Amino acid sequence: MNLTDITCVKGFIRMCNDGWLQGWHERNGGNLTYRMTDEDVAACRPFFDETPREWVKMGVQAENLAGEYFITTGSGKYFRNVEPDPIHSIGIVEINETGDSWRIVWGLAEGAKPTSEFPSHFMNHSVRKAATDGANRVIYHCHATNVIALTYILPLTDRDFSRALWQSATECPVVFPEGVGVCPWMVPGGADIAMATSEKMKSYQAAIWAQHGLFASGPDFDTTFGLAHTIEKSAEIYVKVLSMGGGLIRQTIEDDDLRAIARDFGVTLNENFLN
Repeated sequence: MNLTDITCVKGFIRMCNDGWLQGWHERNGGNLTYRMTDEDVAACRPFFDETPREWVKMGVQAENLAGEYFITTGSGKYFRNVEPDPIHSIGIVEINETGDSWRIVWGLAEGAKPTSEFPSHFMNHSVRKAATDGANRVIYHCHATNVIALTYILPLTDRDFSRALWQSATECPVVFPEGVGVCPWMVPGGADIAMATSEKMKSYQAAIWAQHGLFASGPDFDTTFGLAHTIEKSAEIYVKVLSMGGGLIRQTIEDDDLRAIARDFGVTLNENFLN
């Protein structure tokens, strides 16, 4: 048995490949992290390096993630290579007892490092762990084509994007009834975008980075990928509708229709986004 045969690692690799097959990960675009359970760590520990690598400061801190372990994609690594070459493409990192540094304990061979967006992932793991009583474990960033396209034409507000997505596909108010957050364009990879996104993720499962992509979270790989897939498909529908009608929308899912969906499916819609 190899480490890549362990369930959590297999799920991580599959999600990377699923995203690649959707076309959301050109070149080295996008990143994925998973906060491991104690059982995951115990299963993987026999495969850890005999001597862990050096501690590296992140520039951010989260005490509620001290001592945790994460599976992460690598900086500059291609999602298309995760399945055939995991040892060079992904790795497992340990967080120190003050929650401000990581060290590699497996993978990311030959000098590779965790994704450059690891500070953003880390802070959002902290927020989502607190917001979900520990249930959230996955943070996923992808370059969802139609979501990005909409950031050029829609006002960059949570309300405008949430309404557009809810009204473009019937399942959306069920999948993300709280709506989505929107962050303006920012330089990727630093503490500023990490903090801005984590503020949004206090209220939302997903946040959109203008002219950049989508940030999604969830308790497991299926739920998180499903959330991203649903948002992107709704954005694709909206883009096609605008393209076909020259901006004219003759009919849509109205606000009372959204309320009816929420009532019948037992979810609570964000009324701040309804008329």
